Amino acid sequence: MPNKDGSDDVADIKKEIDRFKRDFNCISEEIGKVIVGNKDIVKKLLIAFFSNGHVLLEGVPGLGKTLLVKSLSKILGFDFKRIQFTPDLMPADITGTQIVVERGDGRKEFEFSAGPLFTNILLADEINRATPKTQSAMLEAMEERQVTVAGKTHKLSDPFFVMATQNPIEMEGTYTLPEAQMDRFFFRLNISFPNFNELKEILRLTTANESYIIKQVFDSSSAVKRVSEMKTLVRDILVSSKVEDYITNIVLATHPNSKDTRNPKSDEGDVTDYTERYITYGASPRGAQAIVLAAKVNALLDDRANISYEDVDEIAVSALNHRILLNFEADADNIKTQHIIEKILEKAEK
Repeated sequence: MPNKDGSDDVADIKKEIDRFKRDFNCISEEIGKVIVGNKDIVKKLLIAFFSNGHVLLEGVPGLGKTLLVKSLSKILGFDFKRIQFTPDLMPADITGTQIVVERGDGRKEFEFSAGPLFTNILLADEINRATPKTQSAMLEAMEERQVTVAGKTHKLSDPFFVMATQNPIEMEGTYTLPEAQMDRFFFRLNISFPNFNELKEILRLTTANESYIIKQVFDSSSAVKRVSEMKTLVRDILVSSKVEDYITNIVLATHPNSKDTRNPKSDEGDVTDYTERYITYGASPRGAQAIVLAAKVNALLDDRANISYEDVDEIAVSALNHRILLNFEADADNIKTQHIIEKILEKAEK
């Protein structure tokens, strides 16, 4: 029987938080055995996964982007598929299509043949190489976890996680992702080139006969259930009214011509000038949702059941940097979205 002071409930919550942190760290450590460096990228990839979001990863070729997401699928024991996006790729190539099937009695009828979207973890490699028509086929899948073909809706597997990549150094023959699709991504992450020691470690791991065999963290029979429990726990983490105000003010500060909607008590000063001068469109409500969910995972990893201002500051750039559209003046002055978000965080009232 629970104690009147609720100590049993507190103990249960503490136990769940400890279990979440342990499982999260086990997955992260296992990925770290095949991915050298980029610990922050691995952490944020997992934050997005357990927040039920998707990730857009940018970096030059050969930095292990494919290996990263394949490793995640093996560690969790989930299905994995990879789509190489090219200009000739059609929507039906990824969603699936109706095919004519002949039955035993000679009758012919249409049957749905599922495309590679029907998986748990999907790598959308060089997504900006496909035409807008094909890119748009990803929108329903990423947001609604379903695809509609020939007027019939088909549910995708659960969980469903997309990691898309873009190559920043080869822009010929590419199609810029529209803002509506960029907004579907929980985080946009930039994977950096390895330093001296990391590059030596990569050479050691990849040019010898021996290689590390990834171990599954969860049993295949319980993996889906455990991941679902972890995602549910994330949403149970508390957010105070003051932290909600803080997040709301950050997102509103990215919008030009929105002085009337911001907190009148906040002293934004030159942040407002930056916004008005360099931003065409600010972050959407999805940006605020992403900040809240990611901050909740951060709180769990710090053994807390409520989020802090520091949790918000740590992930705000990754959650907002692809949701803000800059103008030509920002490009001329070499101003990046990261610079503006960091300035907003400095001035935001806590």
